[in-house]
Amino acid sequence: MKAAVLGSPIAHSLSPALHTAAYAALGLDDWTYQAIECDEAGLPAFVTSRGPDWAGLSLTMPLKRTVLALLDHVDPLAAATGGANTVVFRPDGRYGYNTDVQGIIDALTEAGAPAPGSATIIGAGATACSALAALRELGAAGADVVVRDPSRAVGLLAAADRLLLRVRLRPFSALTIDGSVPDLLISTVPAGAADSYSERIRATAKAPAAVLDVVYAPWPTPLALAASAAGAVVASGFAMLLHQAAAQVELMTGKPAPLEAMRVAGQAELARRALLAQPPG
Repeated sequence: MKAAVLGSPIAHSLSPALHTAAYAALGLDDWTYQAIECDEAGLPAFVTSRGPDWAGLSLTMPLKRTVLALLDHVDPLAAATGGANTVVFRPDGRYGYNTDVQGIIDALTEAGAPAPGSATIIGAGATACSALAALRELGAAGADVVVRDPSRAVGLLAAADRLLLRVRLRPFSALTIDGSVPDLLISTVPAGAADSYSERIRATAKAPAAVLDVVYAPWPTPLALAASAAGAVVASGFAMLLHQAAAQVELMTGKPAPLEAMRVAGQAELARRALLAQPPG
């Protein structure tokens, strides 16, 4: 059986290391998983041309939203968040799921994060929508969402309505001038984009009770370092990626995911990349 992760760019993806390790641990010797470069324009032809030897696909943005129109069945959570990061091919059609939500929940739970009474999300993209859904599962009634451009939060606000959650949009300047500290902070933005909040934590020594930074390399991020030094529980982007991949493995194979084998393989791949990135001499 075949599976793959699609995106553009996709060469950096850690998913092949995680899924391949899972197949090996499960004894699925005839299963393969690869990274395939694919953009929005190429997605329809790729998805609709897969044969019975294909088990499923993992998707990065912006394909998570584009794929919805190509599915025969959309899981309620994928519909609510407005994106599916997982496609499973079954005899009766193509099924779409969102495992990012489970990845966020499991990463926070594994780190020992307490249930949040208040929460702030940095960013308003697809991962932020998944973070909203995770907050609902964790018992929160809503969140502050910090965005640079409110016009780009339309999809997130629609997801909040579907999830029946309250959302308050706030400017990025609030990260440095607002003295409030949420119980939980989830940063869904690229490396470096949350550094202003890191500086505030360092300056005040006040951090949320728990922080999840979805960046997994390089790790630890400035946000993770500052939050940890201030006493916060910190969950890593790698933990989120690991747990969402484990959920994908279970959906595609029908077998319990070998989490620790996947964790070891992912950490080994990250270590290998870090070593290659070091300057010579």
